[in-house]
Amino acid sequence: EVQLVESGGGLVQPGGSLRLSCAASGFTFSSASMSWVRQAPGKGLEWVSGINSGGMRSYADSVKGRFTISRDNAKNMLYLQMASLEPEDTAVYYCAQSYRNLDAPRGQGTQVTVSS
Repeated sequence: EVQLVESGGGLVQPGGSLRLSCAASGFTFSSASMSWVRQAPGKGLEWVSGINSGGMRSYADSVKGRFTISRDNAKNMLYLQMASLEPEDTAVYYCAQSYRNLDAPRGQGTQVTVSS
């Protein structure tokens, strides 16, 4: 059974940084493409970033240059380093078992709130 557990969210001021983590189990993580998606209040799911098994990364234009996705295959962990956070980044962030498919299995999410 695929299990994805996100952590690391919280309240941060504009311009601040956070690192999200996702613990994966129930599948061969090192062979899987993974992604981060988010859902802002009152809006639909938005793809944020993806990383494949070979380490190739891509980002949504809205976060490019500010967010960095990474993975540790030895620990079955996925990360999202977020910097220069903006109020528009406020959302529930999910890790997903896919490079870019919004319908892929995902965890329960972690709340990120950017506010002064």
